[in-house]
Formats: sequence, structure tokens, C-alpha cells
Amino acid sequence: MKQTNFLENIVNRKNKPLAARMTPRSFEEFAGQDNIVGDGKLLRRLIEADNLGSVIFFGPPGTGKSALARIIASKTKAYFEEANAVTTGTANIRKIIEVARARTETSGRKTILMLDEIHHFNRSQQDALLPDVERGIITLIGITTENPFFYINAAIISRSTVFEFQLLSKKVLLYVMKSALKDKENGLGSYKVRMSEEAREHLLVNAYGDARKLLNALEIGVLSAEVNGEGIRVFDIGVAQESMQKRAVLYDRSGDAHYDHISAFIKSMRGTDPDAAVYWMAKMLVAGEDPRFIARRIIICASEDVGMADPRALTLAVSALSAVQFVGMPEARIILAQAAIYVACAPKSNASCMAVEQALSEVKNGKVRSVPNHLKDANLDGEKLGHGRGYKYPHDFEGHYTQQEYWTDPVEFYTPTKEGYEGKIRERLLGIRKKKNKA
Repeated sequence: MKQTNFLENIVNRKNKPLAARMTPRSFEEFAGQDNIVGDGKLLRRLIEADNLGSVIFFGPPGTGKSALARIIASKTKAYFEEANAVTTGTANIRKIIEVARARTETSGRKTILMLDEIHHFNRSQQDALLPDVERGIITLIGITTENPFFYINAAIISRSTVFEFQLLSKKVLLYVMKSALKDKENGLGSYKVRMSEEAREHLLVNAYGDARKLLNALEIGVLSAEVNGEGIRVFDIGVAQESMQKRAVLYDRSGDAHYDHISAFIKSMRGTDPDAAVYWMAKMLVAGEDPRFIARRIIICASEDVGMADPRALTLAVSALSAVQFVGMPEARIILAQAAIYVACAPKSNASCMAVEQALSEVKNGKVRSVPNHLKDANLDGEKLGHGRGYKYPHDFEGHYTQQEYWTDPVEFYTPTKEGYEGKIRERLLGIRKKKNKA
């Protein structure tokens, strides 16, 4: 790795963008990812003991993958080499490995190779790394924004420990922002900045867990903000929108707007207006709403408003929640749109919902009923008491149905509609109820 003197380091750092200048240089400055580098965690212990094996760091951009690799560089006694898979070919990698092998043989010093965007290497290029990773000639730190189990050879994966980086929380992003505004040496601390709460929230929400995106917008905003008569740079919502190149959306996740928008979303699906449903959903997502919250509301609507008219709607909605949690944003928007459109376009029936409401009312206010003897459990000593005696097993009869009493003084709670699949249920149930009435 090219060595630079102290003065060059200062000059180079000053000329870099804010995101690069604020790159953490120690664990004390590193924010987020406590699940893997918090005190006492495995990766933290390995780094501090300078006993790190090959690792794969994967996760969204701006979450600290490269920054952590450079912290490792500052702590290790090994020689640290950086390369980017986009600009580095197989020949360059082989040259790095040859030098690393010679270094090991002459001085016993290990070499750590940080290979950024490793997913851009094809299978044969990745295979070129494998023998020397296996022999310990190089310790690989592979960095990728893609799922390594899809993009990196299984052989490399099996010889590495995989660590997943998560999107940074708003709390962590706020810490990063405050640090940058306070730091006079590397940050924006030499400027007097007055930032509105609305502008701050806009930056934090629309950074989508990406510290680099946040710091880039913060730097643009501070440097472009107007200076008032007191020498203060006024960072308002207008500046925040221009810095992010994203319009602010009026939506308070903890206030009335939160409930108004989700209400409009549900009522649009219930009213079979997929366009309106997708619009309200998109507005909530742009404003930073938790996609899991939206998915849960789709599940409720699939059961409450679609119900037995299309029982597949509930299955699809539940699958959507699972997929959203697995995939995450921004791709989760596609999954949510599919589920919302399906539920909106499906035939509607609230018959199941009405049935359970009436049943609950009957339990609370109606006649108290006991379980008929022939329906009781005959296990243990129940048979001696006559439990289960006289029960007719429906599968023993034609059509897998036979007339028998399932409760006293029956009341009809479920009134199936003619909509969709429930129309078929209605026909069958009406036929059975006619038989009961005749009996």
C-alpha cells in the first residue's frame, strides 16, 4: 500500500468530500453495527487481537463496510492492500498475491487484501484467489452490496466468515450528522449552521440508513445555504429538499397524518381502487414509513375485506410480509405493490368478519351453551362417562357429510356472499342448511 507522509495525509483528507473526511478511524468513532462490532462481539475481539481470518462484509451502501476494513488496517501488523474488483483484473490480483507470498517467505508478515465490490469478479477470477486464501498467503476482506451466497463462489464462502451490515438507524444517523456539524478539523464545525427540525428529519428519513448519502446532502446543504446578517447559514426544509434532490412529503409518522394515510390506503383497497391504494402506499414509503407496518395492514384487509371471496389473498399477503422482511427496502416496494394491487382487485366479502363479530356478541350476551356429550373428548376416563358416544364421523358418509347436532339452539352467524370463490361456498352451505332444516 502506498505510503504518504503526515502533511500529504492532511492535505488529501481536506480535499476529500465530507463523507470521506468523516470516515471513522477507530472503534470509538465507528457508529452502528453493534450486533457485529459491539463490545465483546466476535469480530471486535478478532480485530483487537489481530487474529482476523478471511471475512465477507455485505450489506447496503453507506453502512460502514469499507470504514471497518480501514480500521482493521490501522490495527493490524499485517501488510494491508486495497483493490476494487471493478478496476482490478486477474493479472493485478496475481501480482498482489506473488508479492504477498514473497513477503511471507522473507519476513513472515501476513497480507490482508481488501477487495471492494468483490461481486464484480466472475467465477474464474474468484477461483484465482482461492488457493492462496486457503494457504493463508492472503487474508481476504471481501466487500459487497450483494448477497454473497448468490454472487460469491461457495468455496470462498466456506473459507470465510460472513458478516451482514444493516441499514443505520435514525439514531445512528443523527449521531453521524451531529458529529459532522461539530467537528472543526474534518467536518463542518467551522460553519455556524441553524438547521430546522423539519430539514433535519427530511435528511434523516431520506438517507434510508446510508451515512454517506446523509453526509453528502449535509455538505451540499451547508455550503449552499444562505448566510443571514448574523453570519449563520440557514438550513431550512427548502435547502434540505435541494440537497437531497427529493421533495419533502407531509407525513408525521407519529401524528394524525400517519393514521389518515393508512386509513386512505385500506379504504382504497376495500373500495377496489388499486391506483389509489398504490399512491397512498407510495406516499407512506417515500415519507419513511416502516414497510412492515404497511404489509401488516394488507394482511388485515385481505382477511377482513376480501375474506372467503378469494382465500388466496390472505396467503399472498402473509407471504408479502415475510418477503418484505427478508428483502428490505427499496425492493420491498415491489412486493408491497403486488400484494396491495391483488387485495384491491380481488372480489370482496366481509362475511367472515361479520360472523366472528356476531359470534363474540352471542358468547357475551346470548344463551350459555355446553358442549354436547357426543362431541366431548373420549380420551382418559371420558369414555366411561359417555363422552363421544353417538358421534358420527362425517367421512364415513356419502359426500363426507351427515346430519348431527354440533350445538344447541343454533344461530346462523356466517352468511356467505355470491362474490368470487365464496359463491361456491354459498351454494354448498345453503344445500347443507336445507338438509338441516328438513331434519
